[in-house]
Amino acid sequence: MMSLSAARDKLFLDKTENTLVQLFRYTFVGGFAFVVDFGTLFLLTEIFHIHYLLSAAIAFILGLITNYFLSIKWVFSIRSIENKKIEFLLFSIIGLIGLGLNELLLWIFTDLILIHYLLSKIITAIFVYLWNFIGRKYLLFNNK
Repeated sequence: MMSLSAARDKLFLDKTENTLVQLFRYTFVGGFAFVVDFGTLFLLTEIFHIHYLLSAAIAFILGLITNYFLSIKWVFSIRSIENKKIEFLLFSIIGLIGLGLNELLLWIFTDLILIHYLLSKIITAIFVYLWNFIGRKYLLFNNK
């Protein structure tokens, strides 16, 4: 039986290729990036009175950058692409698809279904989170 400290190390410290452990870690990374994204969206929209869709795009990009650096440092130990510029470009393309999905769903939930934009953001984040993890795990950070 695995000791508590060994289990903690496996979940939080050791490099891993275990998809479930990576998903667990990505949830924390995604959660932190979401706080950056959501906080920026709120700040830009409510304090600076920038339209919510423009605020959402800026906020999403800041969340994307946060997610990239935390993902390569903590979540994914294998990097399929050695060139870091190309890797970030592909990571960003996956993120831009996520941004398109984010903007589309945010607009649908807010303008068509008439849900408050902050609640719409929470619902949208679930779909974008899944897209981003699957896209990044299987297109960028695998050993195939």
